[in-house]
Amino acid sequence: MADAALSAMPLAGPQDELESPARRALQRLFKRKGAVVGLLVIVVFALVALLAPWIAPYDPVATSWTAVRKPPSALHWFGTDELGRDILARVIHGARASLMAGAISVTIALAIGVPLGLLAGYRGGFIDALIGRITDAMLACPFLILAIALAAVLGPSLADAMIAIGVSATPVFIRLTRGQVMSVKVEDYVEAARAIGNPPWRIALVHILPNILPALLVQATLSVAAAIIAEAALSFLGLGQQPPFPSWGSMLNAAQRFLGNAPWMAIWPGLVIFLVVLSLNLLGDGLRDALDPRER
Repeated sequence: MADAALSAMPLAGPQDELESPARRALQRLFKRKGAVVGLLVIVVFALVALLAPWIAPYDPVATSWTAVRKPPSALHWFGTDELGRDILARVIHGARASLMAGAISVTIALAIGVPLGLLAGYRGGFIDALIGRITDAMLACPFLILAIALAAVLGPSLADAMIAIGVSATPVFIRLTRGQVMSVKVEDYVEAARAIGNPPWRIALVHILPNILPALLVQATLSVAAAIIAEAALSFLGLGQQPPFPSWGSMLNAAQRFLGNAPWMAIWPGLVIFLVVLSLNLLGDGLRDALDPRER
């Protein structure tokens, strides 16, 4: 009877064993309402940015001197700005610049910071000391101040602003990657890979890097939020997206002179920045909990 019962029990295949950690992480993520709401908001804004030319009601750079600073109405849902441009159309198209700046800046930071952190944490010695001192020097300057300084040197454009933000965010990923590598490289499975003769590059890329990706993913999600705020600040200062093309930061810059008689010019870009940054932080917190191996 016992043998019959054992034979009737379903056996988990290798594919199920491989997929179960990811499945459990997704289940934990979707149990967190804040993370789900944040994910939905980010998906909506990403779709808005992708479909901007088709869903925007007006040309975002078209001016109309008969519709200067008109309040929200049935014709212009978000009102118009100081040149008669439709604010809803500019918010929709501005999502492209702001979201692209956040994603590309963090991609630049990951592309530079992860290899350097991996090298410093795995090799140690002089290389670790050299990378560590450069990282400490960059971290001594506040992130936004460093981004503004680099953007001023590179020049006022969205591409240069993304480079400046990406370079300024790099030290965080170097330090995080280095710390994670130093923690993982002493694990038994890494020692076993080293004992059977795997070269150092293979150990670092195949055995160490996949096991530190969850921490990097969480930090990247939170860094996108910081990068969007940084891009808005640079555009506000005239170092990001250049007129007449819209971004949320440049819209706030234009609105500061009309806060008294046209507050809607500042409300809508400020509100979307708040929603996107809040959603990214909620998603990052949810990912951190979902990817924590101590969670049950």
